Amino acid sequence: MNKAELAQTIANKVGVSKKEAEEMVITFVDIVTSTLKEGGEVNIAGFGAFSARTRAGRVGVNPQNPKEKIQIPSVVVPKFKAGKGLKDALKKPKTE
Repeated sequence: MNKAELAQTIANKVGVSKKEAEEMVITFVDIVTSTLKEGGEVNIAGFGAFSARTRAGRVGVNPQNPKEKIQIPSVVVPKFKAGKGLKDALKKPKTE
């Protein structure tokens, strides 16, 4: 499911226009992004938690010259930890 399909599904379930639903999705992404940039976390009970973690720097190998070692700097990366509700929902067998 892409962003447009998500917006259409939200519009159908909530009863708003597709344009309003697209604005909701864009606003959600903006809020999560800005909160993580500021060092915060976004927790949605039963769904999961978005956070930012620092991945440590390390020494790697140059793929074009395997004998050459290169220093890979530390970087901040996004992380998502699934909540209990989401995990439990995925564990249940499909019913047909």
